[in-house]
Amino acid sequence: MSGTVAMAQSIDLATPAGRRRARRELVWGDHGFLRVRFRNLHRISEEMFRANQPSPEHIKRYAKELGLKTILNLRGTSPRGHYVLEKEACERHGIKLVDFQVFSREIPPPAAILETKTLFDSISYPALMHCKSGADRAGIMAVLYQHFRRGQTIEKALEQLSSKYLHIRHGKTGVLDFFFETYLREGKPAGLSFTQWVEKGYDPAELKRSFLGGRKSKVDFDQLLRRE
Repeated sequence: MSGTVAMAQSIDLATPAGRRRARRELVWGDHGFLRVRFRNLHRISEEMFRANQPSPEHIKRYAKELGLKTILNLRGTSPRGHYVLEKEACERHGIKLVDFQVFSREIPPPAAILETKTLFDSISYPALMHCKSGADRAGIMAVLYQHFRRGQTIEKALEQLSSKYLHIRHGKTGVLDFFFETYLREGKPAGLSFTQWVEKGYDPAELKRSFLGGRKSKVDFDQLLRRE
């Protein structure tokens, strides 16, 4: 759950061919055509928004209408068009782009969870967090934001992982729900706060095995929806 390592851009936006390639990758390769009008944009507090992958046009609009100071890119750095265009747009509109990679079908290790607390206390607001669809990675980060930054209980914060935001717990992304539910089932009854439970430590691989072993659905929703 970290994505601060710089990656060399393989697309030269200074050339017409490079810019055409970047747009093609954003619109077709990254399914940006589906996000032209549907942005899965939600304001979850006075200072934080969540959405799907923004285009340069969306970023321009967000800079003007939302007054964004920071965008949290939860997909990590990439040489692909969606990233290089986002990076350029943020620089153009005076928005700080923070790359913080999160995975939608993995349970993050304890150190990564604690890192998010530091992250939310260090960025400038108003801010927007996004992944590709705005459903799963944005969902787990929104839960952690609501708990660490705003003091919501895990039970309340879990509303951020719901069908309202297109999160489907019946697919492999349900491992994110399982992670928090494990705390509520084991850590909270033992009198541990969420932070204490995380600091005590857990085995992400073992939790994932438990989740996969208990799955009843035979339908691979992730494959059907082409989730990243």
